[in-house]
Amino acid sequence: MSRAFVKEPDGDVPERLPELPVSPHPNYVTARGLAQLRERVDEAQRRLAELGTGDAKVPVLERELRWLHVRIGAAILTEAARGALRVAFGASVQVRDEAGAKHTYRIVGEDEGDPDHGLVSWTSPLARALLGARVGDEVQWRRPVGVLTLEVLSIG
Repeated sequence: MSRAFVKEPDGDVPERLPELPVSPHPNYVTARGLAQLRERVDEAQRRLAELGTGDAKVPVLERELRWLHVRIGAAILTEAARGALRVAFGASVQVRDEAGAKHTYRIVGEDEGDPDHGLVSWTSPLARALLGARVGDEVQWRRPVGVLTLEVLSIG
């Protein structure tokens, strides 16, 4: 079989990449989340300035910057009210699971979510289960591996 008309991969990145998907949800952010987005813009601009115009990474960074500017432009700065009686966006929530283990989660914007550090996106199943709950309430966290009951211990 002849390979005369087969283009060999050469690491080229197209000049115009498909845009990164933007969430259909409102872009609620904490002050920390908005600052992180702005830091990402600064870092991407710094990296872009270091590259030559023909560098294959330029279109990737330009696409990232377009996405970041859209996210920042749509940001709705929202903080939890201190002393809130119900779990709301920005709140830290301490819960106890069925095994008696305590966990603390903070409900944050989609771009700030980091479940390994207790930061859960307000659109996540865990946050949706917790939103609106009061201290003493039990909520049902519907997970792929089954439902877990959590008791709300404190809201901060």
